[in-house]
Amino acid sequence: MKIVIVGCGRVGALMAETFDVLGHEVIVIDRVTSAFDRLPASFGGTAIRGDGTDEDVLRRAGAQDADLFLTLTEGDNRNVMAAQLAQESLGARTVIAKVNDPVRAAAYAELGIPTLCRTNLMANAVHGYLGLPTFYPPGIISPATVGRRGEGTSGPPAGASLGSTAARLEED
Repeated sequence: MKIVIVGCGRVGALMAETFDVLGHEVIVIDRVTSAFDRLPASFGGTAIRGDGTDEDVLRRAGAQDADLFLTLTEGDNRNVMAAQLAQESLGARTVIAKVNDPVRAAAYAELGIPTLCRTNLMANAVHGYLGLPTFYPPGIISPATVGRRGEGTSGPPAGASLGSTAARLEED
């Protein structure tokens, strides 16, 4: 599988390393050369210094043939722009954009861009650890899951405390 990753921060580098170890063709793009220092010496993929929102850079990375295109920078806008280019202009097969803002993550998913929302992942992880039901969309929100309870909602019912909400849900 050919995988293009925009952003070589902690998550991007970890994903690149994991996919590389699994034998996939991995191309990582980052604007900062020193970001590639996070990759292990054993990394067999390709590192490209460039802007992931630049179509020429994405073409040089082979995004048009990507089976998976991930945008994992710290900038929601950059991630969505790169994902939109890969999906709509270049035809990458599967595209996922990291969007930290849950409201924007759901909105972009409604527009057809699957999003990975770290905020929802963390909230759901804490709820799961405590044995409480989750109220937030799943970590990855796809156009098909937007709007489903627990898979596209924006949080607990208005005015509810966590304890009263959990108790009320257990009664249902």
